[in-house]
Parts: sequence; structure tokens; C-alpha cells
Amino acid sequence: QVQLVESGGGLVQAGGSLRLSCEASGRTFSRYIMAWFRQAQGKEREFVAAISWSSGSTSYTDSVKGRFSISKDNAKNTVYLQMNSLKPEDTGVYSCAAGFGFHSRPEFYTYWGQGTQVTVSS
Repeated sequence: QVQLVESGGGLVQAGGSLRLSCEASGRTFSRYIMAWFRQAQGKEREFVAAISWSSGSTSYTDSVKGRFSISKDNAKNTVYLQMNSLKPEDTGVYSCAAGFGFHSRPEFYTYWGQGTQVTVSS
């Protein structure tokens, strides 16, 4: 079992920054790919970024490249999503997920956190 707890969401003006955290616990979570998804109201869950816990390799959706950065701190068992130059269209519930392999579809991820709300005002 892997447990994921997100934090760091909030309200920010367009152009601002936020850093989300996802603390992981449970045995063997280091084998997983850790990802961030977001879901805007009335829309499907969307892949944002992913990182390999073991290699540090990363993947991003095109709309956040150059603005968002995913990273990890092995000592703290925590994955971060640094979000800069935020836009109103970045608004949504951001969830951390753990799975095997780099996938952009949520069904490939086994474990999920509860989500944290990010609201970007114009």
C-alpha cells in the first residue's frame, strides 16, 4: 500500500506561483512513477507531470512546459510541483498519483491522494 497526502494549494493571481507537495508513505513506493493530475470543474482529469522516483526522469504535458517543474526529495519521501506563471486555465483540483510506467491516462495509476484546490484569478 502507498499513501499520498497533498498540500500547498490555494488562491493566487494570474502570473503568480505555488508549490504543491505530495508526501508518500508505505512500503516499496520508491518503485513507482509519481504523477500530478488536475481536474477542472466539469472537465476530465488531465495529466500534468510525472517523475520516476528511482531515476528522476520527468514528463510534462505541453501546456505546462517551461512553467511547471516536478521534483522529488528522497529524504522526505516527497514529490513537489512548482508552478510558475500561473494562468486562470490552470485552476482545478490537483491530485498526486503513483503507478508503474510513464502514462498520461489516470487509469494506469493505482494510488491517489485526496487532492488540493488551486484557483488562479484573472
